[in-house]
Amino acid sequence: MRTLKLLSFLTLFIFVNISLAQNLMGKVKKILTESKAEVAVAFYDFTTNKSILINENIVFHAASTMKTPVMLEVFRQAEQGFFSLDDSIVIKNSFCSIVDSSEYSMNITDDSDGDLYKLIGNKTTIYDLVFKMITESSNLATNLLIDLIKPSNIMTTLKNYGINGVNVLRGVEDQLAYEQGLNNTVTALGLMTMYKKMAKKELVSENASNEMINILTNQKHRSMIPALLPEGTITATKSGSITGIRHDSGIIFMPDGRKYVMVFLSKNVVDIQQTNNLCARIAKLLTTGQE
Repeated sequence: MRTLKLLSFLTLFIFVNISLAQNLMGKVKKILTESKAEVAVAFYDFTTNKSILINENIVFHAASTMKTPVMLEVFRQAEQGFFSLDDSIVIKNSFCSIVDSSEYSMNITDDSDGDLYKLIGNKTTIYDLVFKMITESSNLATNLLIDLIKPSNIMTTLKNYGINGVNVLRGVEDQLAYEQGLNNTVTALGLMTMYKKMAKKELVSENASNEMINILTNQKHRSMIPALLPEGTITATKSGSITGIRHDSGIIFMPDGRKYVMVFLSKNVVDIQQTNNLCARIAKLLTTGQE
């Protein structure tokens, strides 16, 4: 009799959770009808181990979401003793295209962090470059780190962790590569997988995962996933934007202890503010149940 009652309870529990997920999926899709952009959403609930996936395998230009995999590889190489995060490297503004090794420089007007350009010719620590790359989305810091760790190593590490759909081929502003379609790309499912592993402290080491999460929580660009979440919510996110593209992705820590991963990718964006708001509304809906 107890076995039958337990089976009945489990069946009801599973049915209720499936119904709630389907209800949320329907509400998310309804919100997305307001946008003319092409959007992908991936959401994972650590409490129920359930996912909500919409267009999760569509490939998008990565924009600055590729900076989190760069951080991952920096921490992996530091953990293995190739360098220390406290080591210093010279700040330069000269990089080589992956197409023909021709030299190109970063444009300060296209970079969200201009302060680093004032230090060209001087040294700063690898950790400071990672912090600027994530929290201020510094393109110059990104290219300096990619020069150090190499894209091929990033790809090997992603493959070893079973993170598919995330491809980091080059640094930022490699125009020749862009013109030949050699771009960094992501899928919502790929980014969700990466952040799930990070939240579970499975990337590099528990200490490294914690430190990467800590850096992400200092994010200054907060107009998308974090914008409408309740007071006391902590978000560890990395956004990305170029013309026609608005992305955000990361881990959400609710005040009551619940934890989620959310990825929002969009392309062919016409109204930036509307797209930001759509992302924020979806984040609020999926984490609080409130529209």
